[in-house]
Parts: sequence; structure tokens; C-alpha cells
Amino acid sequence: MMQKQRTYKIKSYVNASHAVRWKSGTGKKHNHTWEIVCELHVFEGMVSFFDIEKSLNTAINELSGKYLNDLPEFRVINPTVENVTEYLFNEIDGILQKNNAVLLRIEVSDSPTRSYCIDITERQFPSQAEVEAGQNNQEDAHA
Repeated sequence: MMQKQRTYKIKSYVNASHAVRWKSGTGKKHNHTWEIVCELHVFEGMVSFFDIEKSLNTAINELSGKYLNDLPEFRVINPTVENVTEYLFNEIDGILQKNNAVLLRIEVSDSPTRSYCIDITERQFPSQAEVEAGQNNQEDAHA
């Protein structure tokens, strides 16, 4: 029997500029409206999209209006679409895990015609018992 995998997609947009570094020097600074599409799996029937989207926006807004080359994460690492995707994957994956969700795929576009994607749909999910144990630990921490 085929197992269904249920996911959500959340799209976000941010304006940020960058200049790609080449062996011959740094290219021209230019702006993009970056599109970020996150596909996620959640561990409970009712999802607090408000909390998830607020958390995602916190990470994404770190880039809003910025010249990426000036950010600490991209002072050494070239702010290409590939490296921006890796950075956002790491940031967003951590945020989602605190919200009972896991990131399965991220797509980042700096152009309407292409995206760079990181896909971990083969990811092993924690069991329901592990999820509930994590929720209990969080509730204990808030008590």
C-alpha cells in the first residue's frame, strides 16, 4: 500500500542585494526579490501557522533590505543563491524543529525562472512518542 506524505508549503519573499565574488574580483551590487518556498511536515493535526510563519519571517527578515555581502555569514562565504539557500536551510530547519515541524525541502529563487533546492524528503521523522516527549520537556521548561 502506498504511504501518503502530507506536507505544507509556505512561500516568503524578501528584497536583498548582493554582489558575487569571482576570481577576477567582485561583481556589481544588484538587488533581487528572493522567493523562499519551504515545504514542511508537521507532527500534529492542528498547525499553528501563525507561530511557524512568525518564526520563519524572523529568519527571513534578517536578510530584508540588506546587502548580503555585509552580513557576517557572507563576509567569507560567497552570497550566491546556493549559499543563501544553505544558510536559510540551516536557520529555518532549527526554527521549525522548535515548532513541531521539520523542513523537507527549501527552494530559493533570485529570479522568476530558476530556483536552487535542497531536498531531504527521505528524512527520518521522530516517532510520535519522541515528539510527545519533546513537547512534555518544553512544557516542563515553561512551568
